[in-house]
Amino acid sequence: MYRTGIISILLFHNSSIIFTNLTFMEDRFLEILKEIRYAAREKRLKDFSFYQIEKKTGITKDELTQHVKNKAELVEKILDLERQKFENIFLVHNFEGVNAIDILFTVSKEVANNFLLVSPAITIHLKEKYPKIYQAHFDKRLGFIFDKIQINITKGIGQGIYRDDLSIELLARLYLSRLIDIHNPDLFPPEKFSFETLFEVMFEDLVRSIAKPDGIAYFEKKRKAVKFEVDTVKGS
Repeated sequence: MYRTGIISILLFHNSSIIFTNLTFMEDRFLEILKEIRYAAREKRLKDFSFYQIEKKTGITKDELTQHVKNKAELVEKILDLERQKFENIFLVHNFEGVNAIDILFTVSKEVANNFLLVSPAITIHLKEKYPKIYQAHFDKRLGFIFDKIQINITKGIGQGIYRDDLSIELLARLYLSRLIDIHNPDLFPPEKFSFETLFEVMFEDLVRSIAKPDGIAYFEKKRKAVKFEVDTVKGS
């Protein structure tokens, strides 16, 4: 009985150490991914090789290989972070009973506040070298946005903010097609059109195309009161 108690305590103590170490590793890896995304935007890091990452950020290959096996896995994790940070917006905020236009403003503000972590402008070049990994990420992102846009349009119609003569699925698909377009550097060169500007224009166009006059008036009033501050410094 006494021995069993000691063993249980030791096992619990050891598992606590392991859990703490894992948590530290996960937290450190998150910071590494943020550093890489920051370097991609601010220091023109385009090749996510271990050598280039160490050169631009000081993060060594030895540290990187504690978390990923190779460059392809690192790219996958960077894209996972981008997608998860965007999806977290809908987990953090309870949109139950909230005005549909207010939800769009909240999402747009959160995208601006977490721009460095959610912006596809930072990672779009990866689709050339890693087409399968990038396409899998892109499909998941589009699927999530498609669902949320449909929910928002349905909610707005139910609240009497949006017109009720709309094809919800068609509108959501049109929104997605425009989202795909703004990811195309040939149509919208990033040196001429920032992603944050394009995102804001898309948001406004959506509201103006589906809202009733009262909804547009509400949007105009709200727009004057809301400031979008784009965070380009490592994110949260």
